[in-house]
Amino acid sequence: MRLDKWLWCARFYKTRSLAVQEIGKGRVTVNGQATKAARELRAGDTVALRQGQVPRTVVVRALSSFRGPAPVAQQLYEETPQSIAARAQAAEARRLAPEPAASLREGRPTKRDRRTIDEMRHGWGDRWSASVDDGPEGDP
Repeated sequence: MRLDKWLWCARFYKTRSLAVQEIGKGRVTVNGQATKAARELRAGDTVALRQGQVPRTVVVRALSSFRGPAPVAQQLYEETPQSIAARAQAAEARRLAPEPAASLREGRPTKRDRRTIDEMRHGWGDRWSASVDDGPEGDP
């Protein structure tokens, strides 16, 4: 069975074309080697892949020629204990990571705040203006 079709049947990717793209980018390896989408897959092969930011390593248990429901698809593979531990550790790290929005204290400045900031930064004397009194240098 083709690797891209098995990844689609096992519900790792939503479409076969997404599976082909990930394989083409080198994000899927079989038995530690980069492969092509048309590679023949057999029971017992080890497949390492990434779903988004989550790396997974699975052992192929069975092959299926059609995409079935999720409980059936989960019987096609067995995830390695190291992969399960790494996934749990990554999920915990994401959970404990600081919220990016927490660094914002007051949000965006209002129009009034922007004017105050501009006044403190420049002031009226720093503005450039052209007037009749100012001529080119060297003119009396």
